[in-house]
Amino acid sequence: MLSRLTLLFVFCLPAVAPAQNSHSDLVALFQEWRSFHAPAMVDGVPDYTAEAMSARHTALPAWYDKLAAIDTTGWPVSEQIDVYLVWAEMNGLDFAHRVKSPWTRMPAFYIWFYPSPTDVPEREGPNIFGAIELPNYATPLSAADADELTRRLAAAPALYEQARINLTGNARDLWSSGIMSIDAQTGQLQGFADTVEPAFPDLATSARTAAEASASFAEWLRAELPEKTGLSGVGKENYSWNMRNVHLLPYDWQDEVDLMWRELYRSHASLRLEEARNQGLPELDRIDSPQAYDAAIGQAIEDMLAFFETSDIMDVEPYFEPALREQAGSYQPIGRADDLRNFFAEVMYRDPMTMRLHHYHWIDLARMREDPHPSPIRATPLLYNIFDSRAEGVATGLEEMMTHAGIMDDRPRGREQMWIMLAMRAARAIGGLHQHGGEMTMQEATEFAEKWTPRELFPAESSLNQWEQAFYLRQPPYGSSYVTGKAEVERILAAYSRQQGASFSMREFFRVFNDAGVIPTTLIYWELTGDRGLLDQVLER
Repeated sequence: MLSRLTLLFVFCLPAVAPAQNSHSDLVALFQEWRSFHAPAMVDGVPDYTAEAMSARHTALPAWYDKLAAIDTTGWPVSEQIDVYLVWAEMNGLDFAHRVKSPWTRMPAFYIWFYPSPTDVPEREGPNIFGAIELPNYATPLSAADADELTRRLAAAPALYEQARINLTGNARDLWSSGIMSIDAQTGQLQGFADTVEPAFPDLATSARTAAEASASFAEWLRAELPEKTGLSGVGKENYSWNMRNVHLLPYDWQDEVDLMWRELYRSHASLRLEEARNQGLPELDRIDSPQAYDAAIGQAIEDMLAFFETSDIMDVEPYFEPALREQAGSYQPIGRADDLRNFFAEVMYRDPMTMRLHHYHWIDLARMREDPHPSPIRATPLLYNIFDSRAEGVATGLEEMMTHAGIMDDRPRGREQMWIMLAMRAARAIGGLHQHGGEMTMQEATEFAEKWTPRELFPAESSLNQWEQAFYLRQPPYGSSYVTGKAEVERILAAYSRQQGASFSMREFFRVFNDAGVIPTTLIYWELTGDRGLLDQVLER
């Protein structure tokens, strides 16, 4: 199938004769594909039974044939790119059935209630269809929304009855980490019930029933855990296939390991040089009050947006600042002066600028709402986190790129925070890669990340370290996408600027880069440079 599609979608100059198919035909196919992809709902519960999943995978080849039948002769590059997005989603479904099988191997797949927003277009991980995304409901809740949530939460007991039948896998780390996730959900449901009870007692009752079902499911998982002895990673060959055919990136498992080690060494060396430069300067104090927190975060947002404009980096749209302020969070006290918050808070409470740059995520999401891509395919969040190299790559890349551009010139100790962040991301990615390679357990991966994160800010037993290694085990190659994506954004910037020569403008670069949408970086490279050679490398490997 790969070679067939590669031949079909070779970039062509516009033909004299009109194309037999138009882009609207592809959009129609995409919409049909998404309807097919969604599992059937039975009494409010998605059907992930063995019979339903077998039928879905059996039907997949026919969808490849439908896609291959679309004649793209004469299509512009922007429309040809959309074909590959649909193809990548089909490959994602194939990989889910052949390798990941989250409905049989991952208890966390059955999380039904998400109280907090995600910062990327589609929630990270393999997630069950139809889960409740509480941030999608307006606050305060309307009576109609409360009725809808009451009904959806009532499906939890039936969902967990089905899950007990579906979960036949033997992946120990996925199983044990799933218990952690289900326990967290139980607490969140109980807290939600307490919050809504005064206004909506029926909703509170439904939430408590869902919490009881969640707690009972967790107890069942604990009882089954001693029998789970298998590895949880997908293996090096499968990991590499997923990189190329789903995420459309020119790397295999070993390429990523090599890149992560390079960035890990570079970040540690750069941190030491920065520390030498800054010797004699006072250490950064942690923010210590709600008032100081609000002032520091607000000032960092203002400084960042002003820097974008005054340094001619990018256009600042009216929706940027509200999007960033909405996700600014609030001050979280700690018990003792030597206690640690989670890693990102420890960085942010010392100097919030690096995390504000990473919060470009929220600008991306605001742009998708306020200024969506004209193609319905790109305007729709991609399945299987296919966007990760772009979404995480630019958020991570901006931390270092803007530091080089001068945003930290008056925050010398803040530059140290940037290198610490990069070291942590490379270290946790190496652990995740070795989990998938069958060379580390999840616990060993968390210990590796602790060892290689500077200043002891990422303890192996911290909930964040445990949660992130669990998630990256569930969804290859997300854990490496931050650093790999950063490298790919740098590749695009380098190639585009060389083409532009003396007329290059950083503002124009970010304009066309953002206009391409939150899609794989390989496809953005093609759209911005007109060179599909990088994509061909992916398809030929």
